[in-house]
Amino acid sequence: MIFSSLLLIALSADAGSVPAVHPLRARDLPPEELAEQQSAAHPDTANRSGETEQLPTAPEPAGPPDRAQAEREIVVTARPAAPRSDPMQALNRTSFEVVRSVDEAVTGPLAREYKQTIPSPVRDGVRNALRNLGEPVVAVNYLLQLKPGKSLETLGRFAINSTAGIAGLFDIAKERPVNLPHRVNGFAYTLGYYGVKPGPYMYLPLIGPTTVRDLVGRVGDMSLVPVTVGGPFRNPTIVIPATTIRLIDERAEADEVIQANRADEDPYDLTRSKYLAQRQAEIDTLRGSTKPAPDRQAEPADEGRGE
Repeated sequence: MIFSSLLLIALSADAGSVPAVHPLRARDLPPEELAEQQSAAHPDTANRSGETEQLPTAPEPAGPPDRAQAEREIVVTARPAAPRSDPMQALNRTSFEVVRSVDEAVTGPLAREYKQTIPSPVRDGVRNALRNLGEPVVAVNYLLQLKPGKSLETLGRFAINSTAGIAGLFDIAKERPVNLPHRVNGFAYTLGYYGVKPGPYMYLPLIGPTTVRDLVGRVGDMSLVPVTVGGPFRNPTIVIPATTIRLIDERAEADEVIQANRADEDPYDLTRSKYLAQRQAEIDTLRGSTKPAPDRQAEPADEGRGE
């Protein structure tokens, strides 16, 4: 008996001083303790830096989400900050949506009916006559921009169309051999030409997209028309119908572009971007190019004008 005990002690000393892990107890040990005992029992499993390999552990079963924790989580959503050119964006968007609703219900159908009912030659004649009335304003602003040659050309165009073109119903001046096309100009362009910044962007009923500078310029243009054209345009019974027809015609001509804008992800932002880019391009043309500014018969950015 004593001999057997001594033999067992000798065998244990040969095997090492760390006891082996019992297979039945291994399941009850924490993963960290189990790894330590396995590493001590089998030194060859340690890496060169002395760190023991971590034994894989079974993934914890997925339980139901912690509802209380989910309720404590805060989700932050926000619109991008308004650009500096549009500090009134919230008000402008509201105005844009109101105008759009009115346009879809009233102005758009009316403009399309006008386009379908009135023959194209008649609509062209009315548009030419109304545009011809604005030629003196264009001439005055070319003079203010120190471009007397362009001013004289515009006055010549006005004289030809007012006589040979029968009060401007026919745009004779743009045809050869005269070749004097219509050019866009006004007080807003003059202000921009001399470096006046556009100021905050605005979206207004009846006017559509504009800026503080362009709104001031528009008022100046409207004030000059009665002076240059004369008595009829001091009479509201003539001014109101003429303005209404002009707005309906502009809306009818721009219908396809407006519908395309509305299909965009953000029609308001697209309308603003187009308007500001186009107006800046026209002012840049006045500053550095002899080419005339584009003739805006149907302004893509003018959704809402006349609505």
